[in-house]
Order: sequence, then C-alpha cells, then structure tokens
Amino acid sequence: MADFYNKEEIFTATEMVRDFSSVLKKIGSGELERAIIAKNGRFRAVMINFEEYEKLRNALGVLQKIYAKTKRTAEGKAQNGN
Repeated sequence: MADFYNKEEIFTATEMVRDFSSVLKKIGSGELERAIIAKNGRFRAVMINFEEYEKLRNALGVLQKIYAKTKRTAEGKAQNGN
C-alpha cells in the first residue's frame, strides 16, 4: 500500500487503553486526522473523527450506486449483443 503513516498517529492497543481520552480529544480537535491502533506489531484499527466517517460512508454510498448502475448497463449491453 502506498500510504505512509506518521509515528505520532500510531498507537499500540496498550497506549490507547491508557490515553484514550487524550487521543479522542486530539482527533476531535483536528490535531490528529486519525489514530492507527496496532497490536502485536500489526495495524488492527483506525479511529477517525465522526464527521469524516460520515463523509466516507456517504462517498461509499455514491460509489456503490455508480457501480450498480454501471454493472446494470454492462449486463444490458451483454444481453442485447452489444
């Protein structure tokens, strides 16, 4: 994957347990865009601002509608021999 992460935004699961309120405050204020939670040396979860989450969900919904329409169009053309 081409994404790179700052060490400031990566937290172990133990750090999240200890500093949850602080991390949540930083995400809420925009100081942190995301908190990547690692356990046993692997990324396991991401915590983001709820408004950003809603934007992502809305964008996903739009993409799913576009995909469904494109798929229906392609299937229609295949059935018509085009």
